[in-house]
Amino acid sequence: MKTTTLSILLATSLLLRSQTAADGGENGAASGGLSLAEVTRRVLENNPAIKEAEHRWRAAIQRVRQANAWDDPRVAGESRTHRFVDVPPNAFMDQSVAIEQLIPVTGKNLVRGRIAMAEGLSAFQEARRAQLDVIAKARATYFQLANAYDQLEINSKNLTSLKQIADISRSRYEAGLETAANALIAETDYSKLQETRRDLERNLSDAQSQLNTLMNRDAFARLGVPAAASVDPLHLSVTRLRVVTLAQRPEVQMARAKIDGEKSKLQLAHRAWIPDPAVSIKGQRYNDAAEAVSELDAGVSFTIPWVNPARYSSVVREARANLAAAEQGFEREQKEALRLLRDQLAKIETFHHHLELFGDKLVPQAQQAFEATQLSYESGKATFLDWISAQRNLRDIEAMGREHLAHYQMAVAELEAVIGADIYSPTPALSKGTK
Repeated sequence: MKTTTLSILLATSLLLRSQTAADGGENGAASGGLSLAEVTRRVLENNPAIKEAEHRWRAAIQRVRQANAWDDPRVAGESRTHRFVDVPPNAFMDQSVAIEQLIPVTGKNLVRGRIAMAEGLSAFQEARRAQLDVIAKARATYFQLANAYDQLEINSKNLTSLKQIADISRSRYEAGLETAANALIAETDYSKLQETRRDLERNLSDAQSQLNTLMNRDAFARLGVPAAASVDPLHLSVTRLRVVTLAQRPEVQMARAKIDGEKSKLQLAHRAWIPDPAVSIKGQRYNDAAEAVSELDAGVSFTIPWVNPARYSSVVREARANLAAAEQGFEREQKEALRLLRDQLAKIETFHHHLELFGDKLVPQAQQAFEATQLSYESGKATFLDWISAQRNLRDIEAMGREHLAHYQMAVAELEAVIGADIYSPTPALSKGTK
């Protein structure tokens, strides 16, 4: 797939983020139109799925501070309640207070913090994935809405044309120049087009409801008509898209973060062999003592993991196996990302081929064939069935050509969701400053 081919493909994408803010909110509201930039902005600001993912990410990054923190100190106190024997003064303890603090000299808390950081990065990438998917869905719905309006316009033109054909055939039938069957064929086709119009209106309603929902608006809220198409030339190459995909796709980034997390877990498993000491200070007061503190003691304690080597060895082996699995998962995600990129580019190129074929050849040829058949019918050189068949062919080709345009637009819009990056113009994204 050549670079120039992709440049042509992506340069002809319609109504993408290249539209400026002036084409958006205020201008769109004043004219009653609906721009893709305005739809994208509203989705980013109001969509509940995006907000939910962002809150989950913000919750995840709070765990980093929790993991880095030291364990809480332990405080213990004892007091004599009753003594059943007589003892000499200052021979036994009556009250004591002790405080103990675990000192993480091995840095296990910092390792746990790095694990939490990797999990927070995964949550960030999950939020990006939610954002990319919602934006791609909103754009696809926007193009479906534009397609529905255009299909209705094509249907209206065909209804007008077919109504004229039906009137002509009825007049010729009344004059004895046409058969009743031909007149009924024209009227039947006219009725079928009216039935098709109802389906198109339902498609329009579905697209409006879906787009309103994605923008977190009432499903019955009114929407403007999609704005006219614009062209923004771009120059992209497969090599660049490969690099961007491997560097920016959320699933690849999550797999990379998982490797970092598993490396930290392996490091933590090795450090589990080294105990962290707990330092304690204890104050005691003897019976019959006048001082508040009769004796002050200091001590240290720690666990002995070496008496249970099987347990800690299995923890290390588990961490190594999980790390190996994460590395394989990372490789799998890279290959899957490139597969999706290639499939999406092939999809774009296919729809672009259809679009060029219909725009340059099929639609003009069908229009010429219809006009030529009409002239032949008026001069008596073609039958009525030839004329009505040419009209049907033109109607179907025009509708199919517009359908291919919508499919092409949606395929280009889905490309950003595949590669995980902006390829048109920057849009507001999740802030990485808090990450």
